[in-house]
Amino acid sequence: MEKPVIQVENLSKAYQIGQIGSGTISKDFERFWQTKILGKEDPYLKIGQTNDRSTKGTSNIVWSLKDINFEVKAGDALGIIGKNGAGKSTLLKLLSRVTSPTTGEIKVKGRIASLLEVGTGFHPELSGRENIYLNGAILGMRKNEITRKLDEIIDFSGVERYIDTPVKRYSSGMYVRLAFAVAAHLESEILIVDEVLAVGDAEFQKKCLGKMGEISKGEGRTVLFVSHNMGAVNTLCNKGIVLENGSIAFNGTVENSIDFYLKNNSNFAHKKWINNQEPGSDFFKLLEVSVIDSNNKVSLNHLISNEVCVEFVYEVLKDNQMFTHGFNLYNNQNIHILSSHDKDSNNLIIPVSKGIYKKRVIIPGNFLAEGEYNCSFAIMRYNPFHVEFHEMEVVGFNIIDEIGNNTVRGNYTGKFPGLVRPLLNWK
Repeated sequence: MEKPVIQVENLSKAYQIGQIGSGTISKDFERFWQTKILGKEDPYLKIGQTNDRSTKGTSNIVWSLKDINFEVKAGDALGIIGKNGAGKSTLLKLLSRVTSPTTGEIKVKGRIASLLEVGTGFHPELSGRENIYLNGAILGMRKNEITRKLDEIIDFSGVERYIDTPVKRYSSGMYVRLAFAVAAHLESEILIVDEVLAVGDAEFQKKCLGKMGEISKGEGRTVLFVSHNMGAVNTLCNKGIVLENGSIAFNGTVENSIDFYLKNNSNFAHKKWINNQEPGSDFFKLLEVSVIDSNNKVSLNHLISNEVCVEFVYEVLKDNQMFTHGFNLYNNQNIHILSSHDKDSNNLIIPVSKGIYKKRVIIPGNFLAEGEYNCSFAIMRYNPFHVEFHEMEVVGFNIIDEIGNNTVRGNYTGKFPGLVRPLLNWK
C-alpha cells in the first residue's frame, strides 16, 4: 500500500488574543516545565474556544485549528475549501513549517515549495534573478540545478525585462508572477499554493492553473491548493477537504467537497435587512429580496421546468430620481451565467418619487441546468451610464431536475453537463 507524502495527526493550533505570555513569569515557567521538560499538554490551553468569529468568546485562547486529521498521497491535488477565518491559511503555514503546531504531528515526505502570500520567501533588496537562486537554496537545490531551470522560470514569469531589478520595485502582479514561477518550477515534491490566483490578470490565472495541473497530473507531484474560486478548485483538484471553524467538516472527492461546502454555506431564498443595516446609496436602500416559485411562495428549490421569480423590495429616499435595475446570476462555481438590465423601465423616462417599490425579474423554465445559484442586484443610471449600487449574493436558489413521471432522462441518471440546459428545437 502506497504511503502518504503528507500525514496529519491530531493537529491543533492555538493563539492567545491580546498578549503573548501567560501573564506572569511563574506561569510562563510552569508552561515551559510542563510542555518542554515533561512533555505534557499546555495547562493554559485547556479552556480555549473554537475559532468562530461570529460569536463573542469569553476566553483569550482561540483554537485556529482543532484535531485535524488527513493524509495526502503522491500525485494528489488537494483543494482546501472554507469561509474566511475557517483555518485554511493557518493549516498551510503549519504544513510549510512557517509556524509550529500547538499539539499534534505533521509527517512530510519530500521537499515543500510554498506560495502562501505575495513574495513569500523573497528578499526585497535582491533582484529577481538572485531571489530565484535564494529560493532554490532554501529548498536544498544545488546552484547548477537552479541554473538549469532559470530560463524556464524567467520565461514563465513574464518579467524578463526586470529580472535584474530589486523585487521591492515590482508591482504586486510582477511579484506574484515571479513567486509562482519559482515555486512551480523548482524541483520540490510538494507545492502549496494559497490564493495566488487572486492576484494577476485572467491570462496569468489560466497559465497558473495549467501549470499546477501539469505538476499534479503530468509530473506526479503533490499540490495543496486554497482558493475561493470553486471553478479553479474543481478544475485542478481530485480531492478536497472543507474546514469550518478550525475543524474538518468534510473530506472526500473534490466534487463532493464543493457540493457540501456550497449546500451548507450559500443558498438562502429570502433576505431582509433591518435596523439601518440595509445596503444602498444616498438615494436608495435595498430592503428585502425573495425567490418565489410558481405557487407565489418563497422557495429555495425549483423544478427545472418551472420559472423562477426573484423579487426586490427597495426604498427611494429622494424625489425625482431616474434609474433602472440590473440583475446578475452566478452558479455554484462563481461562473457568471447572465446579466439583465431593465432597459425598458419607465424609471428611465419618468422620474420616481420617494417611497417603497417592488420589482420582479423572471427566469424562464427549461433554461438553467440543475445546481445551486446566487444573484446580485444593481441600480444604474443612464446618460451617462453609471452603476449607483451593486450588492453581491443578495439571494440564492437551487434548480432540481424532475425525477419521476415528468423526467426526460429515460435511463440516464447522471448530472447533465453544461452551464445552461434550454429545451432546443430538433428537426
